[in-house]
Amino acid sequence: MPNMDPKKCPMPAQDPNVRNKNFDEVALGYTAEMAVNEAKRCLQCKKPLCRSGCPVEIDIPGFIAKVAEGDFEAAYQVIARSSALPAVCGRVCPQENQCEGKCVRGIKGEPVGIGRLERFVADWHRENVHTAAVKPASNGHKVAVIGAGPSGLTVAGDLAKMGYQVTVYEALHVAGGVLMYGIPEFRLPKDIVQHEVEGLRELGVDIECNMVIGKVLTIDELMNDYGFEAVYIASGAGLPRFMGIPGESLKGVYSANEYLTRVNLMKAYRPDSRTPIKKSRAVAVVGGGNVAMDAARCAKRLGAEQVYIVYRRGMAELPARREEVEHAEEEGIIFRTLTNPVEVLGDENGCVRGMTCVEMELGEPDESGRRRPIVKQGSEFELDVDTMIMALGTSPNPLIRSTTPGLDTDRHGCIITNGPDGLTSRPFVYAGGDAVTGAATVILAMGAGKEAARAIDEAIRAKNA
Repeated sequence: MPNMDPKKCPMPAQDPNVRNKNFDEVALGYTAEMAVNEAKRCLQCKKPLCRSGCPVEIDIPGFIAKVAEGDFEAAYQVIARSSALPAVCGRVCPQENQCEGKCVRGIKGEPVGIGRLERFVADWHRENVHTAAVKPASNGHKVAVIGAGPSGLTVAGDLAKMGYQVTVYEALHVAGGVLMYGIPEFRLPKDIVQHEVEGLRELGVDIECNMVIGKVLTIDELMNDYGFEAVYIASGAGLPRFMGIPGESLKGVYSANEYLTRVNLMKAYRPDSRTPIKKSRAVAVVGGGNVAMDAARCAKRLGAEQVYIVYRRGMAELPARREEVEHAEEEGIIFRTLTNPVEVLGDENGCVRGMTCVEMELGEPDESGRRRPIVKQGSEFELDVDTMIMALGTSPNPLIRSTTPGLDTDRHGCIITNGPDGLTSRPFVYAGGDAVTGAATVILAMGAGKEAARAIDEAIRAKNA
């Protein structure tokens, strides 16, 4: 019997005034009963629009039908045919703009909780099924992947399933990329990421950490000396952007990249951590995306009394996921929208003591389609903070492009590709994810990895035909 409740089954979560003092996961996950009940809200449309909204092409009605039957392992196997990281996607994908955004149940109510069901299925499998994945037979061909983030892990998993010998070279000491250093533990527990990584190792993927390609080895050396027939560049976008305003070099000014890496990867929030991080009284996070929300919520958990999101447009224009904004508000984050910093103020010791801001108003739309923020004359004021975190986006590190002759990039340093297949200006060199698009979402990076895996397989087959 279909469940015609117009609302999703609510997601159990920690109380806001408890969770803003710890790094445990905020959302607690569905029970089996909740999952089955939510799955029965799916109408099993003959032409499922939800599937067309998924960058990795999961058979969404197929896995939900299995959940509704209570066959959770069969549901997992449906998802696993398309996604190498289901427990990750179920937690951090912007489903509201993708699969759930196309769900017909959303026309007269709330869409089916597709992301919540994907998370449930992946968690159920991890907790209840302990048999190792079967390593496919080798096809005799080798592919190198640069970067063990979501795009690199996806292309590696898909190629491994086709029988390729895949080696992933990761610059950091642990695989996972932005999933490890960028997204806080309270949104994405790191043991879950590593469980997904171990699943790829079981498929035969070799992951070599502490390998900075462009420094230790070049792409030409990988192809000419190590016998790799193709290379996929998934090195991400880890170079932070700043505003270029006075005072940005003061002590207490962080990029969100540095701040989140210290917290997430190096566990600076633990009493025994050897990685220092400032114990702040009042923090301003400049930006309005998911990274800004993550930095602000981390600062609150680290003990700051006031944490501000400073954003030059209004609440309606915030690019962060609605759920992340709501969680931040519940946890006591203060939103100073229509506000822009113009100077960071320092004390006699070279430390941040505040920042000068101006009020903004929205004018006509700019080239992005959003209304352009305009400074209100005479609106300057000082915001009392001792820490400033810049969450203004990132661009790719120049190391790969500077050590790979003939690799075309754009003015932002992003690698130029042929189209969705990811082929670059170099034969048999492919790229995808943030290295191509600049900072974007996990699921779009994964989608690029899937497209590239197909293209690499076709190119190698054609070469050897």
